[in-house]
Amino acid sequence: MKKSFLLFSMFIFALVLAACGGGTNNNEASNDDTGANDEAYTVEHAMETTTIPSTPERVVILTNEGTEALLALGVKPVGAVQSWLGDPWYDHIAAEMEDVQVVGTESAVNLEAIAALQPDLIIGNKLRQEEVYEQLKSIAPTVFAETIKGDWKENFQLYAKALNREEVGNDVLTSFDDRVEQISTDLGDQLQQEVSIVRFLAGDVRIYHKDSFSGIILEQLGFARPAEQDVDDFAEMNVTKERIHAMEGDILFYFTYETGEGDATGVQNEWLEDPLFQNLEVVKNGRVHEVSDAIWNTAGGVIAANKMLDDIEEVFLNE
Repeated sequence: MKKSFLLFSMFIFALVLAACGGGTNNNEASNDDTGANDEAYTVEHAMETTTIPSTPERVVILTNEGTEALLALGVKPVGAVQSWLGDPWYDHIAAEMEDVQVVGTESAVNLEAIAALQPDLIIGNKLRQEEVYEQLKSIAPTVFAETIKGDWKENFQLYAKALNREEVGNDVLTSFDDRVEQISTDLGDQLQQEVSIVRFLAGDVRIYHKDSFSGIILEQLGFARPAEQDVDDFAEMNVTKERIHAMEGDILFYFTYETGEGDATGVQNEWLEDPLFQNLEVVKNGRVHEVSDAIWNTAGGVIAANKMLDDIEEVFLNE
């Protein structure tokens, strides 16, 4: 009987031990599941309030500045509209966009290509794609920014929220603002120089004001602008040569939207060689600089903003 009792006791002990071990395994599995399953969240945007079931993994982005936002937030899209310049991406993001599917342009998105990618989030823009919003939301939860303008940070914050990466987004913006503050400190009295911004396109010449991509960044840095450009709107467009005097400044940056056919470059050369342009003091002083249209204007996102700061440092701090 003593032997039977001993065996019975050992059997009960083994059962208890196994139960304890099983409990530990179940808790570990539960912790793993908690990390993998996100809760649904809502995003208020230009069209309505949209519920996103969980942190998206397959994202389609329908604007150029939005593409840069995703990359900066650590998200590689499965699909994106092609860049306005490049084949199909801007040079400064091409390496990061390898294997990303082109889904049309900002002005003409390809709904079939988007649906084929089976996204779990689509990010677009009311200004560009309002007419196809209903079709897009039938494919996947869709979030739209209101418009595209010089202040890229507003849209960036919306994208970070839609991606459930607000903390990362705050870090990106803080890093940019800290860099601007440091450059401003380094520039010192050079900020008193009036910076002129000019753009050449096929059939159009523009003088850029403060509410443009480059204008917003120049203002955050603290640069002065020529009186003719110190205006709270986008740009003076369809400029005639009688307005060349409005391009005057202590330093002038110009960029050209050249798509490869040479028309915009032809306009650029015609204007730069014009006697009225050559008579500007900024030209006589040798302070005219050509910069990238993609970086200073067209891309319009956080990566381009940082690269524009690179140009500012190169020109002003390394002259």
